Amino acid sequence: MRRAVAVAAALVMGLGAAGCGGGDDGDAAAGPTTAALGSTSGGATVTNAAGETCSAAVPQPAAERTTYDSPPPMTLDPEKTYRATIRTSCGDIVVRLDAKAAPRTVNNFVFLAREGFYDGLQFHRVVPAYIIQGGALPDDPNLNPGYTFADELPDDGYPTGSVAMANRGPGTNGSQFFIVTGDASLLPNSYNRFGEVVRGMDVARTIEGFADPAADPGDPAAGVPTSPIWIDGVTISEG
Repeated sequence: MRRAVAVAAALVMGLGAAGCGGGDDGDAAAGPTTAALGSTSGGATVTNAAGETCSAAVPQPAAERTTYDSPPPMTLDPEKTYRATIRTSCGDIVVRLDAKAAPRTVNNFVFLAREGFYDGLQFHRVVPAYIIQGGALPDDPNLNPGYTFADELPDDGYPTGSVAMANRGPGTNGSQFFIVTGDASLLPNSYNRFGEVVRGMDVARTIEGFADPAADPGDPAAGVPTSPIWIDGVTISEG
């Protein structure tokens, strides 16, 4: 798979709920001003509405992100189980990946994680009692890996703790994902659900605590967190 220099994609990976608005972020407003990647905030912290604190340190590396010409080849071992540990500035979130229900999606997430694609990105969209969405920067919500891949849709919704892909329509999955933290009953079965949180829902809810309480779940341009919440990296384990 040939690599190319990272560029911002032309379309935004957004979320929309049935009856609550569209599924395209459009011209999303830029988020809070943050330090350049590669700098550090030392021992500084940020605090959410509940008084919970997270690190304000901006993670390494500062390297330019790579994009790709096509989705990764299938390399999952069907005899193994896969877990992802999403290391955030608020703590770790451990996700059991569902390779049986969504093999392409899990293969893609594992590939990007091992390539370091998520290192230094953010949870750039946070909506109270709904979702936290990651895999971009607030000033670059169009970010994707340079390709899209096919849908692997559930038929039974998105219970709390579900992990699924954000998209801008059928067959437009890339790198951005969301974790359900509240009531997603209005969300249509239009997003690849590829895992569930098995440890760290308290961390996800801490991240959710940085939401603007006025953020509308039906407005995909809404939800920029009150402070930057970083993804330090994603580690994949298998067994």
